[in-house]
Amino acid sequence: MDRVVPLVMEQDVSTIGIISNAEAKGVRAAGFSGRLLRLRAATPAEREDALALRVEEQVSSQEEALHLRGLFEKGALQAPVHLALNSGGMARDSVELNTTTERQSCQTILETLRSTIGGISTHFASNAASDLTSANIRFQRDVDWVLENSDLSRPETLVHAGSSLTLVSSVPVTTDMYRCGALLYGILKPDWGFCPTMDVEARVVSLQDYPEGTCVGYDHAGQLDRDSRLACISIGYQNGFGRVAVNQSAVAIHDHLVPVIGKVSMNTIIADVTPIRSVAVGDVVTVFGGNGPGAIGPVRAERQFGTIMADLYTHWGTSNDRIYAEVRT
Repeated sequence: MDRVVPLVMEQDVSTIGIISNAEAKGVRAAGFSGRLLRLRAATPAEREDALALRVEEQVSSQEEALHLRGLFEKGALQAPVHLALNSGGMARDSVELNTTTERQSCQTILETLRSTIGGISTHFASNAASDLTSANIRFQRDVDWVLENSDLSRPETLVHAGSSLTLVSSVPVTTDMYRCGALLYGILKPDWGFCPTMDVEARVVSLQDYPEGTCVGYDHAGQLDRDSRLACISIGYQNGFGRVAVNQSAVAIHDHLVPVIGKVSMNTIIADVTPIRSVAVGDVVTVFGGNGPGAIGPVRAERQFGTIMADLYTHWGTSNDRIYAEVRT
């Protein structure tokens, strides 16, 4: 937080999305005084613990509305709340408006909170063009219904929907604000000039020569088809090098891609470095990032590990030591 928040403040970002109270505290401690918007439902205890942080909470049920109203009437709640709608089809802590009963429930929420509501939101389950087009139409219809059945003023209500994927899609969405995360970390749109904000690196900790036919790793999952020089590398599934990558991944050493063989261990992987005779213990190994022919970018990483970059970033970022680099352009 102490690294990211000053950067977004420099760009005059007025609203930061958080999930946990720990994140909210970190953002405030870094000097941000703007709007803090929680991007999921919260327990009553979480809401109460975040009152001093002026977190703008999400509401999607009558029970939540009653709790928030009680806090407001005590003078403890100083921030507006946001009505979450299921227009995007996520079915995740959001109000459905498809039936009379559901609309009556939403009407109760609106009457309970009245002017305490400062925002209307949804999250899109799919950003495919056809799905997004229909979901956006429904969202606009639902927003209109809320405005028509409440005292809310459209100019004073923050209507927000979508993520980085929504922003970069080909479908224009009517919204006051996109909630962008992936773009900030360079996961998307390199053609727009965005670059990944991290490299993931390990080191060669051992080098050994083995004869043809030697089995490698747990359960003998790998087997050498020639005499080979193998490097033991200081990263494993504990550090975000997923076990799914067995016999289908590569790392870069001296700007050359080399295959990872055998099953991934908790703290180590094994790579075949036979063609690169200059490899030495202590050499840097690139798991993600880099430049030139040995670069491992988002497309390769997602294919190797069978998941999305956001999943990889969160695992890598929380399970590895961080070294911050000053980058000036």
